[in-house]
Amino acid sequence: VNLISFSQKSSKREWKPLEDHSCTDVPWLLLFILFCVGMGFICGFSIATGAAARLLSGYDSYGNICGQKNVKVEGIVNSGLDLTHKKYVFFLDPCNIDLVHQRIKSLALCVSACPRKELKTLADIQKFAETNGSTLCSYELQPSEYTTDLRAAKLCPKYPVPESAPIPFFHRCAPVNISCYAKFAEALITFVSDSSVLHRLISGVMTSKEIIMGLCLLSLVLSMILMVIIRYISRVLVWILTILVILGSLGGTGVLWWLYAKQRVSASTVQTQIAKDNLQALLIYAISATVFTVILFLIMLIMRKRVALTIALFHVAGKVFIHLPLLVFQPFWTFFVLIIFWIYWITVLLFLGTTGSPVPNEEGFVEFQMVGPLKYMWWYHAVGLIWISEFILACQQMTVAGAVVTYYFTREKRNLPFTPILASVNRLVCYHLGTVAKGSFIITLVKIPRMILMYIHTQLKGKENACARCMLKACICCLWCLEKCLTYLNQNAYTATAINSTNFCTSAKDAFVILVENALRVAAINTVGDFMLFLGKVLIVCSTGLAGIMLLNYQRDYTIWVLPLIIVCLFAFLVAHCFLSIYEMVVDVLFLCFAIDTKYNDGSPGREFYMDKVLMEFVENSRKSMKEAGRGGGAEGRELKPMVGADEE
Repeated sequence: VNLISFSQKSSKREWKPLEDHSCTDVPWLLLFILFCVGMGFICGFSIATGAAARLLSGYDSYGNICGQKNVKVEGIVNSGLDLTHKKYVFFLDPCNIDLVHQRIKSLALCVSACPRKELKTLADIQKFAETNGSTLCSYELQPSEYTTDLRAAKLCPKYPVPESAPIPFFHRCAPVNISCYAKFAEALITFVSDSSVLHRLISGVMTSKEIIMGLCLLSLVLSMILMVIIRYISRVLVWILTILVILGSLGGTGVLWWLYAKQRVSASTVQTQIAKDNLQALLIYAISATVFTVILFLIMLIMRKRVALTIALFHVAGKVFIHLPLLVFQPFWTFFVLIIFWIYWITVLLFLGTTGSPVPNEEGFVEFQMVGPLKYMWWYHAVGLIWISEFILACQQMTVAGAVVTYYFTREKRNLPFTPILASVNRLVCYHLGTVAKGSFIITLVKIPRMILMYIHTQLKGKENACARCMLKACICCLWCLEKCLTYLNQNAYTATAINSTNFCTSAKDAFVILVENALRVAAINTVGDFMLFLGKVLIVCSTGLAGIMLLNYQRDYTIWVLPLIIVCLFAFLVAHCFLSIYEMVVDVLFLCFAIDTKYNDGSPGREFYMDKVLMEFVENSRKSMKEAGRGGGAEGRELKPMVGADEE
């Protein structure tokens, strides 16, 4: 009863698409600006306290910044040195990594040059110092004492000293040989019991790097081609995708089993470890592809009766992309802005890692630590990562919603703005940044507890009992579901704001009422639409993976496929998701506009529909489908009835 009365109250308010523009949620915009000012203060504070110089120029274990004169640190020997000519940080044991504290557990010195070749003995280290003027042992030892002083065993680098080169812009000497990094990766990847396995995986990636880059580019091209297909042949797109996915899944599964059978025969004559690894990987891939194909066929069998409805909806969305071609490039701009922000965030995070006051540690070396309230800047900075990232994503949603709303509620499409995308961006900046800030903050409030619980679950892994583990996973799952529901509601709230220029709460309430009134319609259209877009992602991943299998097959004797193929498929899925998520967003916005149009307009004088001929055809097709299914009295008729229920009102 409450929901009905709530819906009736909301129905009384008139919707006036694009007629009024007013600023929404201004206090939240001010709050967001203040928060960003706080983020800027953290950056400025870390730079002012010398963290930027320590990060870029590097510093030794005694608190001296390389490449400049330094101030004496009380109680620390070898501090306050003039290291103007020693511009590079050199670690005596660069491969000794402390995973607990996430740092290199080694004495660090400032040197004038990195060893560009391997030094096998102390005599080689001494000769390098005399020849290049770069002393690789601690400051209290002279080069002439390297081979005679007993302290050299602790104060000189562990030999053989690997060949190293300075990292650009950061003045650290890093080993050229990747075996040091492979050992670090082995420590992180606990499921690798044989260290040689990871070495072969890394070498496989390095050997196939050109193929990996080419396949990543192929996935980008395939995604662009799929967007073009969506624009121009949307009526047959669903059937094309269905047939291609069937053929692709069957073909990919058949090729995997064929390659497995072929390599199993050749493996009997070639007994190399790489051949055995590839044979095992092929068997796993073939079994996984077979299971995936069976599940995919079952889902398609269940969804087959709803394909006609999806075809009509895809045609409408395809026409939107014809009128608004710049929508295709929205993922690029969003990704570009996110990358810039993430680079800034990581840079400030690194600044925070080197800011603070010099404090002697247990070993007598210097560490920089923040004291008092300043040490909580980490948490503020972490919240900033989530909120601002969500804000950027929400700006994309509002921009797309504003452009599609402009298209839908413009009766004469000839009168559309020259660039509806830029017009939408202009309305966002001038009127609705506060609404975006509020919506993104709500998502942040849900995401932070989920991430904290995930961190606790990771830290307690293997220590908690079964009941606690189950409760943690249940809480994480519930928060994830809540986050997804709020994200969907937020997107519809942004659409309502773009239509009526109302604040976030009012828009969310209005959008929620519309969605509840059309619950079956939402379930039917969104489920099928999302599934068809998922098939598009599967097509791109399968095509890229199949091309990768065929190309890597020529290197099967000396390259392990596992990691290169996983990298390529993950990248292909991410690229496809970025492109097709825009299409999914357009479908959702169109659906809400259509629901509002059919609810408040009936085609009579003064209440004309905003929809164009294609959308009118969509309504007529839905009405015919409802009547045919209604005469049969089947479940499909009941499911499609809401498609014309708003018209009949």
